[in-house]
Amino acid sequence: MRIRYRTLTAWLGVYFFLTLLPMGLALIFDRPPARALGIEIGALLGMLGLGVLAMQLVISGRHPWFARGVGQDNLLQFHRQMGLFAWLLVLAHPITLLIAEPDFLEFLHPGDELLRAISLSALLVATTLLIVTSLWRINMKLQYEWWRALHGLLALFVVSTGLGHALMVSHYTAGWPVKIALAVAVGAALLLLIDSRVLRPWRLKGRPWTVAKAEQIDGDATRLVLDADNHKGTPFAPGQYAWITLGDTPFSLQQHPFSIHSDAHNPARLEFTAKHAGDFTRSLSDVKTGTRAWVEGPYGVFTLDPSSDQDAVLVAGGVGIAPIISMLRSCAAEKSRKKLLLLYANSDRASVLFWDELETLSEQLNLRVVHVLEDPPEDWTGEEGLIDGELMDKYQDSSSYNPDYFVCGPPPLMNSVESALRDRRVPLHRINSERFNLV
Repeated sequence: MRIRYRTLTAWLGVYFFLTLLPMGLALIFDRPPARALGIEIGALLGMLGLGVLAMQLVISGRHPWFARGVGQDNLLQFHRQMGLFAWLLVLAHPITLLIAEPDFLEFLHPGDELLRAISLSALLVATTLLIVTSLWRINMKLQYEWWRALHGLLALFVVSTGLGHALMVSHYTAGWPVKIALAVAVGAALLLLIDSRVLRPWRLKGRPWTVAKAEQIDGDATRLVLDADNHKGTPFAPGQYAWITLGDTPFSLQQHPFSIHSDAHNPARLEFTAKHAGDFTRSLSDVKTGTRAWVEGPYGVFTLDPSSDQDAVLVAGGVGIAPIISMLRSCAAEKSRKKLLLLYANSDRASVLFWDELETLSEQLNLRVVHVLEDPPEDWTGEEGLIDGELMDKYQDSSSYNPDYFVCGPPPLMNSVESALRDRRVPLHRINSERFNLV
């Protein structure tokens, strides 16, 4: 995605402040007498782990006010890395304490205090399970819907149990002022989790949508069209995406992200296209007209301003064309004359989405469309293979203009294109990218 250094720096500052807050609260108030260095390090590792775990709830909550402009895909990657770090802190906390003072093993002895021993053992197991199911969900063949429910429950248990443990130990948290401050700080993160999983679906009940069309289209995909049901719809910028739930209630495990590819000038009608990559997407074409739907969003900062005169090079792979189609449709509605180049990669001719519409848009706009097929038919006269730096050089004259770049598609394509752009010293503020494997 486009890097906004000021925004990124500001939100990293906010993140680290809130992460260190539990440890800071423990040190600000009346501190108890110092113990052995290893014990103090172990205790503060626990406080730091609690802070990181609490912030995991904030990062993953898709709150539009949090880290605005950073991008949900980047937040997700950060969330995964910090989850590993939190797990290491949770393990390092008891290990460091036991190395410094073996008598702490009594905390895990059920004969001493059963509830404490069970809760601490469960905390270690739940944190490990949280990490393992997140990293190897696909290998474990765990359905996304059930993983999402399990992830939320485990996160709620881990953070609430960690808070209870910190309060009950009563060393750094012996006084009521620090207990209250710590409960408020960590409790706020728990409330945000409840808001994202319970209150947000409740708010969506007042903004229902209706399935106007669900049809299978060329490219082994389904086109889903939603109409706003007695409300003004969802304003969005070209290139954004939303989370969709189908059924009578928004309280459902079936919630999936799809790029909005309709014209941004009509927020009361949203269109989505999904490749048939799993059980849910394969069943989309069977959805009946009139089915109730719920839309959470929009999200994402992978957006293009159709009213600007800034030229753009668009690179897409597979279903990564969906947000770019929204950009092109919006440019057509604005009668934009900006110079546009689209490099669109697919495995074969049958996989190409929006072929006819792209031809029409190329006539309406100052747009050149270049299809790149990995396995082309015998009579193919277009580009073959993969999109790389040489192919981009072939179709753009870097000396004549300085375009923005928009890249969306599978990770191999994005890695190749982003590396090529960096090799050609394209300014980072000109590069916009979005990795759509959010689940």
